[in-house]
Amino acid sequence: MKILAIETSCDETGVAIIDANTKTKELKILSNVIASSLTLHSQTGGIIPNVAAREQVKYMIPVIKEALNSTRGVDAQNPAGSIDVIAVTVGPGLIGSLLVGVETARTLAYVLGKPIVPVNHLLGHIYANFITTNKQQTTTNAKELEVSSQKLAVEFPAIALVVSGGHTDLVLIENHGKIKWLGGTRDDAAGEAFDKIGRLLGIPYPAGAKIEELAKNGNSKAFNFPSPMIYSKDFDFSFSGLKTAVLRETLKNKDEKFSQKYIQDISASSQKAIIDVLVSKTIKAAQKYKAKSILLGGGVAANQKLRKTLEQKTKDQMPTTKLFCPQKSLCTDNAAMIASAAFFNYKESPWQKIKADPELYFN
Repeated sequence: MKILAIETSCDETGVAIIDANTKTKELKILSNVIASSLTLHSQTGGIIPNVAAREQVKYMIPVIKEALNSTRGVDAQNPAGSIDVIAVTVGPGLIGSLLVGVETARTLAYVLGKPIVPVNHLLGHIYANFITTNKQQTTTNAKELEVSSQKLAVEFPAIALVVSGGHTDLVLIENHGKIKWLGGTRDDAAGEAFDKIGRLLGIPYPAGAKIEELAKNGNSKAFNFPSPMIYSKDFDFSFSGLKTAVLRETLKNKDEKFSQKYIQDISASSQKAIIDVLVSKTIKAAQKYKAKSILLGGGVAANQKLRKTLEQKTKDQMPTTKLFCPQKSLCTDNAAMIASAAFFNYKESPWQKIKADPELYFN
């Protein structure tokens, strides 16, 4: 089964083609192409929805062509002969961006006469964990990436932490297609908190990766920033209080130029405050539901400090539980993860009924 997947939930325009073996559950990523308007958004300090959607309209067809042309075993002039299924992100996300991908997928499904599978973007981040690459990916449109499914390695029940610029959620996965939302952020997402703290420090958008880099040379104990709700009995998160604490600290020095050491220490301290609560809540959920696996997903999942901290805490407190983190290139928005989610949660829908839902969430 060859699946052509489309992802346009935010500012990236992604198209991937995977070859899925329905018997062995092994996957081969034949292409995974991403076009981003990040340069434009960095100039404005954040994503402007209508700008993102306009750029995606420009990128959509060229990205599809590149994915088809770079895929062995697929005739770009006659994809109907080799593509079996269309998968597309239907939500959550920016409505304008979602519409670009959804309407493109609907058109392809109609013209090619192929079934279409709607995919929850958040589920896609989780299912990035079911893909491992045997070759190091150096570009987003590598000619061919050998991958294999971790289906046999991931055991259920599993706890998944989806942490990105727009979402911070904990979910219980009892099996494919059986998911229960446990809790999420009440205000800012973790990635959003990183970006807003970065803005206070004069770090260009997106700030997460730069804060991680600066934190390596900073003192995480220099500032006693809060980890909001770390001791609450639920599985919710809140990062607005942390953002306010950092703001108050920076206002003390508003008439002075921040030193490099000052920025490094705030980066390290705020990063620690975020990671502490993410790890604490995840381990607590895993213990309560006796999880056999913990899955990490989303853009913030690329943070190496988060990965190492969660790995160590899992070993210390739940030594028999396995931790899975996606390859870093699959943490950010991409269509390969959408194809993976479609494969393991296959549920066709008539193209006429496929609709963009910006507020779609876990059932």
